[in-house]
This record gives sequence, structure tokens and C-alpha cells, in this order.
Amino acid sequence: MYLAMKELMRNRTRFLMIAVIFTLIAWMVFLLSGLGNGLQTLSAATMKSMKADYLIFEQGSKASLSKSLLAEEVVATASQLPGVEAASSMGSTMATVRKSSAEKSEDKLDIAIIGIEPGSFLEPAVVEGKGLSVNGVTEVIVNDSMKKEGFKLGDTLKLDGSTHELTIVGFVKNQTYNHVAVVFTPIEGWRNIMFAAPGSDKGIHKPVNAIVLQGKEIDPAVIDSKLKDTNTVTHETAVQGMPGYKEESGTITMMLAFLLVISAFVLGVFFYVFTMQKTNQFGIMKAIGAGNKFLGKTVVSQVFILSIVSILIGIALTYGAAAVMPEGMPFILDSKLVFGYSLILLAIAILSSLVSVRKITKIDPLKALGRVE
Repeated sequence: MYLAMKELMRNRTRFLMIAVIFTLIAWMVFLLSGLGNGLQTLSAATMKSMKADYLIFEQGSKASLSKSLLAEEVVATASQLPGVEAASSMGSTMATVRKSSAEKSEDKLDIAIIGIEPGSFLEPAVVEGKGLSVNGVTEVIVNDSMKKEGFKLGDTLKLDGSTHELTIVGFVKNQTYNHVAVVFTPIEGWRNIMFAAPGSDKGIHKPVNAIVLQGKEIDPAVIDSKLKDTNTVTHETAVQGMPGYKEESGTITMMLAFLLVISAFVLGVFFYVFTMQKTNQFGIMKAIGAGNKFLGKTVVSQVFILSIVSILIGIALTYGAAAVMPEGMPFILDSKLVFGYSLILLAIAILSSLVSVRKITKIDPLKALGRVE
């Protein structure tokens, strides 16, 4: 380590160039992971935060709420099945609203309406106002991001293209679905909006999109064998079944994977070229008794120190960039994510340096000493 630090200080300019490149790579990785995490959260925060273990969908719906339609009576049957601790119905639809008192020139707002049973485990904690009630079918609790659009408690939302109006009675936090704010309403109120047109319920009595289950011991095969034309999936599968979620996550993951592969290649080339430039020095050290193990540890130590410093600077730059990003930017830098990608970057740098270590072990002191630079 002493020799590694000594050389780092002696060749500051060379190592600084590598550190700058590594810092920029780390910064790009953290920025991209933060944007990816922000987009995923904005897309599925409500589904992810749901206290659910399994969801029952209509068979053939591919675990998508928008494709599934079940009768609410399934809830009572499902709650009696083995392993089921609690069951609750759920519905969803997208809509556009504006304040009932708004002028026509004011902007409309896209929302996701989620129908739930008031007081059930699906109702999120209210941070302002009150919760839903069975009798208040036109009352809603909404994501607090709608405050930025000028909405407040007691405001009435008018649905675009409909005569339905909803009254805000409470605010909740971090509830988004398909990149828009969520508006929770009693399942009966959701049904009134969703199936207002005659025949749109397809003849199903009290339709819902899915049945949400709690219970660690649930066997999906048993549930599907007892309930006709259903498909029971895990909570994670239901999140993946959201329209566009899997494709969006896959794109971000692919970009990060390519970035990490390119990073490994770039860092490997830098360390290799740097080692080649010091062939004579390593030859002299070998001639005076330095072993391959000692020289290898010196190179790896240099890379380790360089990597730690570059990653820390990259993290600091990312938090700095996050502080000046526009308010609406979907950027969430999770500490677990930062720690995870830091370890990956460190591992890539160390592994890349092993190519240089292998080159050092093959240096012949006599040939190296006789080499003309």
C-alpha cells in the first residue's frame, strides 16, 4: 500500500486523468439509475406500496388490471380459501379532470382513479384530511402532488366528458400510477364512473378489476382450482403486468448494462496501457527482488484507492445534480441503489486491473532492462 500511495502522489497527473474518466463513468451510472428508479416509482408506486401478497385476475388478462373483469362476489369466496388472511376488491381507470369552478382556459389534469373498499388494507394512510367512507361514493383521497396544481381539501373535480364530480376529502403521499397522480375512491364510486354506459359491465354483477389477497401461505394453484376462470399471481408479477412497466424497466436496465460493460472495457484499456508504460520499472523491481505478488498487490491497491475516490466524487456530483434538477424531474436516488452500483463499479475496476497484473507476471527482468524506450 505504501508503494501504491507513493506512486499515486508521484504521478498525480496520469492518475488524475484516469480518475476523471472513472468519475464521469460513475456519475453517468448514478444519474441513469436515479432516473430509472424515478420513472419506475412514478409508474408503479401505488402497486408497489400495496400491502398485498397475491392478486386474482381474470384468466387470459396477463395480470393486467385494464384487461381483467371479475364479479365482486369472488371476494367472499376467496376470503374462505386456505391460506387467505384478507381479501379486498380493486378497480382502476385513467381519466382527465379539472376543478368544477375552473375556467375553460385552465389546464386539465390526467389522473388514475383507483377504486378500493374504504377502510380496507388497500387504503393508504391519509396525511391531511380524512379517509374514505362507505357512504361517500363521490369522495376521494388524492396524491399530494395535486396540491402543486392548485387543488385543496373540499375542491370538486369534474371528470372530462362526464357529469360525475368528485370531492377531495384527504391527501396521501407517494401514490402514482402510470406516471400520473392517483385518486382513490370507494369501489362503488369507481364502478359508477367506469360502467356508466349501459352494457359496459358485460353483464357482470358488481364488476371489479382484481381481488387483492393477503397471506404468506397462499397456494395460487389451489385458488385457481376453486375459482372459475381466474389467474392468481404474486404481487411482483402483478407489478410487472402493468402496461408498459416491463418494457420501461427493461430499457433502463439494458442501458445500464451496456454502460457497465463499456466502463469495464475503458477502464481495462487504461490500466493496461498504464502498466505497459511502466514495463522497465517493473523489470528493475523484479531484478532487485520484488515478487509478482508484491507488484500485483501494488497495482490492485492503486486501482482500489483510485476507484473509491472516483466513486465518492461521482456520488457527490450526482447528489449535486439532483439538487438543481427541475421539480418535475422523476429522479429518485435510493441509498441501496447507490451502494449496489458502487460495489459493481468497484468490482469492475478491480477485475479490469487483473489483466494488467497478469501482464506484470510475464515481464522478464532481463528483457525489460535491455529494452529501449
